Amino acid sequence: MISTSQFKAEQAVRSDTVFAGDYYMQVLKAGQTLRILDLEGNQAADTLFYNAHDPSERYSAMDTIREQGNVYLTTGTQLLSNDGNLMLTITADTCGRHDTLGGACATESNTVRYAIEKKCMHACRDSWLLAVAENPQYGLSKRDITHNINFFMNVPVSSEGGLSFADGISGAGKYVELTAAIDVIVLLSNCPQLNNPCNAYNPTAVEMLIWD
Repeated sequence: MISTSQFKAEQAVRSDTVFAGDYYMQVLKAGQTLRILDLEGNQAADTLFYNAHDPSERYSAMDTIREQGNVYLTTGTQLLSNDGNLMLTITADTCGRHDTLGGACATESNTVRYAIEKKCMHACRDSWLLAVAENPQYGLSKRDITHNINFFMNVPVSSEGGLSFADGISGAGKYVELTAAIDVIVLLSNCPQLNNPCNAYNPTAVEMLIWD
């Protein structure tokens, strides 16, 4: 569902630009709102959420899909943890829907989906692993990399239950906002994928804005 925000960019307490292939890793405090802004359109932002005080509790696609009865995420969606607890709520969305089924690109999946020579191309899983290695203060490891949300990514589900990676439905300046119910670690990989239409074959930057 399309809905706009009342927040003004100039009033944000923090703003970070994340270039394609880079990661973002910060704590979003309970009550704060995060905007992920698609600066140029059709970008995919692969995102994981963890309880900042117990990272073994993290975003669960299965619990979220089951409770809302919808495989797509948009305004009003409550993001639930693997313990069934509310982590964040999508409070504004000018894109319309977001994917939580397609997973993140990896060197292995690039090889399987595309060609053996694609194995060495940078992928979202690489960005997450680098983030975890460079930020030991969060207490995460490789084992904590799990199923994610692909904000702005278009992954249609066929009547037979199959998935396909289609042209993006986002555009320049579109955004999604999430309000945290608890303190959460936000771990985002701004997807560098060059092999499918999710980024219009041209990965670009996103902006992360936070309001108290």
